[in-house]
Amino acid sequence: MVMATTTSTAAGTLSLASVTLEVADPEAARRFYRAFGVDTYVRLRASEAHSTGFRGFTLALTVSQPATVDGFVGAAVEAGATVLEPAAKSLWGYGGVVQAPDGTIWKIATSAKKDTGPAAREIDEVVLLLGVEDVKATKRFYVGRGLTVAKSFGGKYAEFAPGRSSSVKLALYKRRGLAKDLGVPADGTGSHRIVLGSTDGAFTDPDGFVWETAASPARTPS
Repeated sequence: MVMATTTSTAAGTLSLASVTLEVADPEAARRFYRAFGVDTYVRLRASEAHSTGFRGFTLALTVSQPATVDGFVGAAVEAGATVLEPAAKSLWGYGGVVQAPDGTIWKIATSAKKDTGPAAREIDEVVLLLGVEDVKATKRFYVGRGLTVAKSFGGKYAEFAPGRSSSVKLALYKRRGLAKDLGVPADGTGSHRIVLGSTDGAFTDPDGFVWETAASPARTPS
């Protein structure tokens, strides 16, 4: 049995400030994400970078109940997504997996197994899960750059405390385990097609995920 550990030390200098998806057609992607209901959580950038197979990450939505999962899955499919794992009950709750037209994989899940009211298109939490070869080593890398571990399950999973300006949590998952959970082969080559906004300068992590200095938010006219 793998026990979870938590760390409550003060947050460091690094924070995940933004998530930018690299897509072939930003306008088409923008329409999709608006219809899906997650457009406020991601930025889009035009790119023709080579990428095949599993890109090594997923964005996961946590919602309140099964009916809400179904609502998000239905909206994604209606907007053009492909179902990778139909929404269904599991040991941990209820969830499904879809792939956006741009190739990004999204998981929508809830720990609840029964509905307690009408479905609402509300998101409780968004988590960016990076599939990595060595969770412990990559966790050490990020702790060294200033992230704080909030949860850790041995060498299988690690979750970092969110920064003040972040609407998306960052977590690490064993790459093959993440691919299996999503219902896709683990093999993939080329670009991850995702760029993470950093509050502590530009760098690339041990698994090739690129961080760039986050752009300052635009000032609101007084």
